[in-house]
This record gives sequence, structure tokens and C-alpha cells, in this order.
Amino acid sequence: IREGSKLAIENLQKLGIEVVMLTGDNEKVAEKVAGIVGIEKYEANILPEDKQKIVEKYQSQGKKVLFVGDGVNDSPSLTLADVGVAIGSGADIAIESGDIILMKDQLEDVVTAIELSRKTLRVIKQNLFWAFFYNILFIPISAGLFYLSNGIKLSPMIAAFAMSVSSLFVVSNALRLKFFK
Repeated sequence: IREGSKLAIENLQKLGIEVVMLTGDNEKVAEKVAGIVGIEKYEANILPEDKQKIVEKYQSQGKKVLFVGDGVNDSPSLTLADVGVAIGSGADIAIESGDIILMKDQLEDVVTAIELSRKTLRVIKQNLFWAFFYNILFIPISAGLFYLSNGIKLSPMIAAFAMSVSSLFVVSNALRLKFFK
């Protein structure tokens, strides 16, 4: 059992992620390991092609599958999963098959990768909102759509300045990711 596995499993479960262990080990070993790290669902005596079938089964249920592996036998499942996470110290084929490569052998980095990706998506959505808000508000004014009816107009110089401020806001918002811990 890798150091920090129990904490990583707990944190994944706190994030609302269903954790399933697939192992080629026998039933007794799998049951003991699952009990120690806090995994409720596990499958033992699994061959590499069985892992692929299980990944496909979860995907057919409409679930997104993140598969973590480090061995040669994990590479097909890493490729098939929606997100394949390879342990950096694993086999070269597994590393090449992964979408995310963990540089250290710490499973807690899987949690960090998920949290960072969620935060990144939040920032992207915020930036899209503000960019659309700006464009919906200022482009019609800049184009003079309200000049005849309300006398509202915006000089091109002010419109260019406002666009620069909008871009600065979006970039500054994205730079907040730099401080992610």
C-alpha cells in the first residue's frame, strides 16, 4: 500500500468521487487492502482486459471514469478511461498512455489534479461570463444602436480602453490559478 493512500481515498470520497479498486491480486489480499485504505468497492483476480471491460461498463452507465495505474497491464485502461492518470515511476507504456502523469508516487496528487481542474473550469466559466457580459453590454453601445433612440454613444477610444480593461480582468482572473495550493 502506497504511503498516503488512505488519506487520498478519503479525500476523493469527500469530493464525491466513487472509488473502485481493480486488482489482479487474490480476493483475500484485495479485501484486506480495501479495508485498510477505506475502499468499499473492489474487484480482485482481474486481468488487464477485465479492467477495460469494467471501465467500459461504468462509461456505459454514463459515468466519467478516471483510471489510475502504473503498470504495463494498466495502459489499455488508462487509454480507454475518460481521464487516465499514470504514476510517474510506473512502466513507460503506462506513462505514455496517461493523460495526466504524476511526477511523484503520491496518490494525493490525484486529488490535487482533480481540485485544480475543477478550479480551472470555474475560472474559465467566470471569464466566459464576464467576456459575454462585456460584449453584450458594450458592443451595441459602441456600434451606436442606442444613439438614435436614447442619444447614448461611446467614442471608439473609450470602447478600446474598456476592451483592454475587460482583457486585463480576464487575464488577472486566470492568473489566480498560479496561487493554487
